Amino acid sequence: MHKAPPQLTALVRDTVESLGYELVGVEYLSRAKAGHLLRVYLDAEGGIGLGDCEKVSHQLGAVLDVEDPIRGEYALEVSSPGLDRPLFEAAHFARFVGSVARVKLAAAMHGRSNWKGTIVEVDGDEIVLEVDGEAVRLPLSQMASARLVPEFN
Repeated sequence: MHKAPPQLTALVRDTVESLGYELVGVEYLSRAKAGHLLRVYLDAEGGIGLGDCEKVSHQLGAVLDVEDPIRGEYALEVSSPGLDRPLFEAAHFARFVGSVARVKLAAAMHGRSNWKGTIVEVDGDEIVLEVDGEAVRLPLSQMASARLVPEFN
């Protein structure tokens, strides 16, 4: 997860929530030749459509132009979290206990950095996944990215 700085996330959260949407998360990436990328994931009770993304993008773009929290060129992407929903914080994992998630760690633990398993619980600042029948504790602070794995029945 390339989390946005707290002040940028707060600005995005205020804008998104003032429009009646849930902010799922904000990613902020620096790209060598293409400037920065600000990716905003939002959700709502009945789901998110293209019109919702356009509405938020238009309003958020105006706020970012006025506040100018990003130096230089940047691209703004606003989207739904999708079926492979990103998980940014402990509350996201708690909400999807029983679901399968794919987690990539910034540094290897137990000889690996990529994990896939069922979310069992959130215990403090650790996520407990059941991987191959065993409980594995992964610290939130070490997660580079985490996403739900879509299940089709």
